[in-house]
Amino acid sequence: MTGLLTFFIQPLSYAFMQRGMLAAILVGVVCAVVGTYVVLRGMAFFGDALAHAILPGVAMGYLVGGGAREPLFWWALGTAVVSSIGIGMLIRAAKMREDTAIGIVFAGMFALGIALISTVRNYTADLAHFLFGDVLAVSNADLLLIGIFGGLIIITILLFYKEFLLISFDPLLAMTLRLPVRALDYLLFILIALAVVISLQTVGVALMVAMLVTPAATAYLLTRRLPIMMVFAAILASLAGVIGLYLSYYLSIASGAAIVLTSTLFFILVWIGKILRQLWKRGTAIL
Repeated sequence: MTGLLTFFIQPLSYAFMQRGMLAAILVGVVCAVVGTYVVLRGMAFFGDALAHAILPGVAMGYLVGGGAREPLFWWALGTAVVSSIGIGMLIRAAKMREDTAIGIVFAGMFALGIALISTVRNYTADLAHFLFGDVLAVSNADLLLIGIFGGLIIITILLFYKEFLLISFDPLLAMTLRLPVRALDYLLFILIALAVVISLQTVGVALMVAMLVTPAATAYLLTRRLPIMMVFAAILASLAGVIGLYLSYYLSIASGAAIVLTSTLFFILVWIGKILRQLWKRGTAIL
């Protein structure tokens, strides 16, 4: 019993683990809630594109700030919002297919980010944690930003819950009811952009889409009711964050990768469980 308590308590004796654990839980909850709309509307490619589109913002923040980490969040935030609005404008104004508009912005912004990063000496060491995540390097200031913007995202979703629900399931009815569908779409795009930015340090650009999609997709296997789906997704994402950090600590692997792998394992287990349950029902029905 003492050994088990030591197993769980020892990592939390370090301040960086405490901050990392709190950040992983906060980010997990926010991304899971936003991710339900991403999954329901088939916007996984949009989330992935935004995660990569913020790269030039990170590079510019690094260059302008002389290597300081504080400006990176704000530059990434500005880039994510501009990219999300740009995608929306291409879809609406230029009347392009959604995947085409996303592909154009994704490729252009990512290439610009690579070009800017390549001008930075020793960029591999300095910016690698933004590509692959470094939740254990979260500071108190980072936690404050995550808490503020995460709270704003959750409050906005609660305020516009019915409207987002309607445009996600029946956009034609939403237009018939004279809801500002275009404005609501842009608002949802911006919320996804904010979720991407606050998750940047947790799992990085490369694994960002998993935070948005995997917990929500797992919850989708368990229920079709949106409020319950959001709760399940938030719980699964939080558990993945906590378990992933413990795995990272004891196995000495990258924290972002450990969190994503744990979340993926949850999905696989739930998926297998659902298949076995269906087989059991069929077998019972035959008997």
